[in-house]
Amino acid sequence: MTMLLVRRAVQAVRTNHRRSFSASRPLNQRKGLVLGVFEQEGKEGGPHLTETAAGFDQALSGKLSDLLKISGPALKKGKRLPMTVCGRELGHHQGEHQTVGCRLLQDLEVSNVEVDGCGDSQAAAEGAALGLFHYDQFKSKKKTEVTAQLHGSADLAGWERGVVFAEGQNLARLLMEAPANHITPTVFANTIEEKLAPHAEKVTIKKRSQAWIEEQQMGAFLSVAKGSDEPPVFLELYYNGSPDTTQAPLLLVGKGITFDSGGISLKPSASMDAMRADMGGAATVCASIVTAAALKLPVNIIGLAPLCENMPSGKASKPGDVVTAKNGKTIQVDNTDAEGRLILADALCYGHTFNPRAIVNVATLTGAMDVALGSAATGVFTNSDWLWEQLHKASVVTGDRVWRMPLFRHYTRQVTDSQLADLNNIGKYSRSGGACTAAAFLREFVTAAHWAHLDIAGVMSNKDEVPYLTKGMSGRPTRTLVEFATRLSDVF
Repeated sequence: MTMLLVRRAVQAVRTNHRRSFSASRPLNQRKGLVLGVFEQEGKEGGPHLTETAAGFDQALSGKLSDLLKISGPALKKGKRLPMTVCGRELGHHQGEHQTVGCRLLQDLEVSNVEVDGCGDSQAAAEGAALGLFHYDQFKSKKKTEVTAQLHGSADLAGWERGVVFAEGQNLARLLMEAPANHITPTVFANTIEEKLAPHAEKVTIKKRSQAWIEEQQMGAFLSVAKGSDEPPVFLELYYNGSPDTTQAPLLLVGKGITFDSGGISLKPSASMDAMRADMGGAATVCASIVTAAALKLPVNIIGLAPLCENMPSGKASKPGDVVTAKNGKTIQVDNTDAEGRLILADALCYGHTFNPRAIVNVATLTGAMDVALGSAATGVFTNSDWLWEQLHKASVVTGDRVWRMPLFRHYTRQVTDSQLADLNNIGKYSRSGGACTAAAFLREFVTAAHWAHLDIAGVMSNKDEVPYLTKGMSGRPTRTLVEFATRLSDVF
């Protein structure tokens, strides 16, 4: 079925749908309603109203149905057509989610919106909250802040759950979108600590300093961090949601490069500003744990985020340098812009000390993944069919898809063939299979039976590919990670 959204830009609170509306009512008191209309593909007969929309139409003596019938050719998805019902300005919109209807009302400076659950209140809440997200912290002119709520009382629990899921992804978007001079490693860690404060009874946070990182002999991580004047932070999050204190945890590891210049292997200046979001792995991992805590999921989760900048300086690593990772393996750094795998290597080694049930690391790791899959799906490399099935099922539920990629020994040979060290941080054939050789490199630091590497470089940002997200950093795949953790709470 195709979803059609009906929006109402009104300027007063409804009373039995019949109260008159005053054009002079203040903007902050304007209210709106987003209703659902569906069409059955391949069948004639025009649009059909949802139960909620039908009730609204009945209150208007059928005016809504009449206008839908005479409004002209069927609308394409994402389009809209102004209407007037009994002197009230209306519009209708055809699309897959409640998102665009809410955005239209936001553009009209309507501050309170009620949304038809359309049979799935959680999805409706996610669409509304994700669509209303905007980042204007440093702009003088702000967008209207809109409060969305479920129209009617059906499945209020589903709506509230959807809001929590969306707020988790929006937290990741907020972190990724923020300028790098405002989200340094220290500020990132402090922000997550603040977000987890309401759940302190089940959450422990450790912000490890550079001295601790040195004690742990995380030479790969330090080789990246040393080029910047910003001190690195190794952030550890412990969410103890399971009543079974002995339950093995799910381990989430996120790449936390808060700005990636490429180091000495300097990136081109065009679009370098987007590298403020190169900590998208850490942002989605940490936001997922904040969300899990808010949902009170009965599962134990540990989150690790190595946080630093990758900058060129007289202290920075040089191409050809050899560094030693936590597990003692040596790495020839032939490209300082392949830094994410270096910091993840040490984090993965450290993560094994917790004897996790499964390990999932998330990173904006390679441009090659963007070339391979674009923004359609997150690439997943894994040594576990079971883990892949869990991730895939979660992505089907959220609609934020994943796609399995090859983890062949063919690629391993390309990173173990190093002139000076045990490993090289780039593949032997640097322009071939870059996402696959990066995954093969990480595999050299994994001994766990259930491990998955999620390369989210292709889904880091959104232009117009995903209709329920605005242009900018996407926060993907936070909701899939949360759904994945939810499913595991039934498995562990």
